[in-house]
Amino acid sequence: MANHKSSIKRIRQTIVRTERNRFYRTRLKNIVKTVTTAIETANKEEATAALKVANQQIHKFVSKGILKKETAARKVSRLHRAVNAI
Repeated sequence: MANHKSSIKRIRQTIVRTERNRFYRTRLKNIVKTVTTAIETANKEEATAALKVANQQIHKFVSKGILKKETAARKVSRLHRAVNAI
C-alpha cells in the first residue's frame, strides 16, 4: 500500500481513468464492428449510415483524449476505403 497522500490519490485517479478508458475502448470496438458487419453484408446504405456515426464518435473520442488525432484519422480512413470498395 502507498504511504504518501499523493500516491494514494494517484491510485484513486488511475482506477477512475482505467474504468473510463475501458468503456470508451469497448465502445470504439463496437462502433467499428457495426461498420464492418455492414460491409460484410455488402449493404451500402447501412454501411454509410454506420460510417457516419463511427466518424462522429471517433472524433469525439479525440476531443476527450481517448485517441490521438492520427490514430482516429487512420481508423476513419480505413473504414471509408472499405465502405467505398463495396
